[in-house]
Amino acid sequence: MITPTSLLYPDAFLSPLAIDEAVHRALDEDLGRAGDVTSLATIPEATTAQAVLVARQSGVIAGLPLALATLQKLSSDIEVRAHVRDAARVARGQHVLTISGPARAILTAERTALNFVGRLSGVATLTADHVARTEGTRMRICCTRKTTPGLRALEKYAVRCGGGFNHRFGLDDAILIKDNHIAVAGGIRPVLERARAHAGHLVKIEIEVDTLVQLREVLDTGLADAVLLDNMDLATLREAVRLNQGRLKLEASGGVTLDSIAAIAATGVDYASAGALTHSAPNFDCALDIEA
Repeated sequence: MITPTSLLYPDAFLSPLAIDEAVHRALDEDLGRAGDVTSLATIPEATTAQAVLVARQSGVIAGLPLALATLQKLSSDIEVRAHVRDAARVARGQHVLTISGPARAILTAERTALNFVGRLSGVATLTADHVARTEGTRMRICCTRKTTPGLRALEKYAVRCGGGFNHRFGLDDAILIKDNHIAVAGGIRPVLERARAHAGHLVKIEIEVDTLVQLREVLDTGLADAVLLDNMDLATLREAVRLNQGRLKLEASGGVTLDSIAAIAATGVDYASAGALTHSAPNFDCALDIEA
C-alpha cells in the first residue's frame, strides 16, 4: 500500500503533519455535519468503482500526497496505483493515479483531491516556467510570503517541485529589514547595528534598498548578509552587481514576471523573488474520471 510520503518529491520535505492537517481541514469544510448527502442518497453502500486522475494539460504535478491522504482518510479499503510522483512532468491526457474501492468514498473525495492537485500543480508549473527561462544562469527563483493563508507549507513545497527555491517561511526564520523598519529605526546603519546585535550566529540578515545610494551605505556597514534590490530597472540591477563585487548576496524583487525573468537573471543577481509564483498561479486542469 502506498503512503502519502512515498509520493513526495524526494528533494523537498513536506511534513506528514502538514498533510494531515490540510486534509482534515479541507474535508471538514466539505463534509460539514451530514456528509456527502448526494452520494449517500444515490449510491448503494456496497458499490465499488474504479477511477483515474487525469492531467488535462501538460505541466508539473504536485499535490499527489494530499490527494492520496484525502482518499485514505475516507476509506481504508481504497487502493491507489500511482503512475508518477510529485515534481514529474506530465503530458495532457496522462493518467496520474488509478483509484479503486468504495464508490461513495471516491466520489466524496473527488473535489477535495482535485483542489489540492490543481492548486499545487499550478504553482509547480508556473515555477517551472520561470526556471526554464533562466537556464544557463546561476540565479535562483524564490517564492515569497504572499501565500494562501493556511497553505504556506504546501505552496512553498510546490515551488520546490517546480525547481524553485524558498524564501523565508515566516517572520521567525530570518531577519528581513524592509523600508518601514529602516524608517522607524532611524536609518540603515542603526537598524543593521540593532539587527546584528540581536541575531544569533545562524540567523542571516537581509535588508531592502531601492537606490544605489542605499546599497553603498549597506556595503559600507559590513553588517548585512544579503540585500534585496527593490523595483530596480535592469540598468540599475547591473550597476548594483558591479558595486557589490560579490561581497553580499543580491536579490531582485518587484516586477519579476515570466516576461522579465530572463533579463533579470542576465544582470548577475543571485536571486529573484516573485510573489506571483504563489499568489497568481493559474489552476492546473485535472479531472477524476470514473472508468466503466
